[in-house]
Amino acid sequence: MTTSRLNAEGWEITPKPPQKIKSPAMLPIPAGKFLMGTSLENIRHLQIKEAEWAYDWTDSDLFAAELPQHTVDLPAFEIAQFPVTNLEYYTFIWDSGYRIPRAWVGYTYPDGMEHHPVVGISKLDAEAYIHWINRKNEDSFRLPTEAEWERAARGEDGRIYPWGDTFDPWRCNTAESAKKSTTPVGEYSPSGDSLCGAADMVGNVWEWTQSLFMPYPYIPNANREEVKPSGRYVVRGGSWYYTRKLARCAVREGVLPEHLSPLIGFRLARSGV
Repeated sequence: MTTSRLNAEGWEITPKPPQKIKSPAMLPIPAGKFLMGTSLENIRHLQIKEAEWAYDWTDSDLFAAELPQHTVDLPAFEIAQFPVTNLEYYTFIWDSGYRIPRAWVGYTYPDGMEHHPVVGISKLDAEAYIHWINRKNEDSFRLPTEAEWERAARGEDGRIYPWGDTFDPWRCNTAESAKKSTTPVGEYSPSGDSLCGAADMVGNVWEWTQSLFMPYPYIPNANREEVKPSGRYVVRGGSWYYTRKLARCAVREGVLPEHLSPLIGFRLARSGV
């Protein structure tokens, strides 16, 4: 039997039947070392290829959060091929009664947006979703650390973008694409995928990680993933609203965990066996 609920305006809404809970496609990342952060060589390359903004960033010290480039050794893990979609988040809401994202109408996502990444999600909301899917599927999903996210985005060789060192507007959804909104996950696959096969690692939406925004070098197990309500947590990947400047594998921003933005979503990770 399908029951009705009231939306914020008091209108009765008859929900669509929830979809079957399905675990996301996960990509295995082997244990090993990779280059994390931006090198002086990366900056010089950007100055040559994209001179104006790269020189401005250098003069304003905006690369500082990405410096220095350093080697990080990670254990094996898995990362989701795609960010969590509206349809996946919708199933969570109807099963749990959790609050809806701000941009939704009634209790559902906008028409035609079921395969777009869910946005307007705080880190706390993402963790609620993860707790729910773990309980439902008896699994152990979590948010990726920022090191895991960057390893999945750029591979081991310190490349600037998931596909190489030269920006290509046909490989990701940024302001250069003039979409002016999110696009369905995987729309730029496989040309925009990272070496491991992860889609939308740059552009489309920023993605939450479980790491606190702290200076480099990144040292695993150095309290970077502890819970601090007043701390800022790293988001990665840029979004459809911003230009190529932020659509680089090494770009990092710090955001309060309760922050809601139409530009931020998330994807799942899981420790390797």
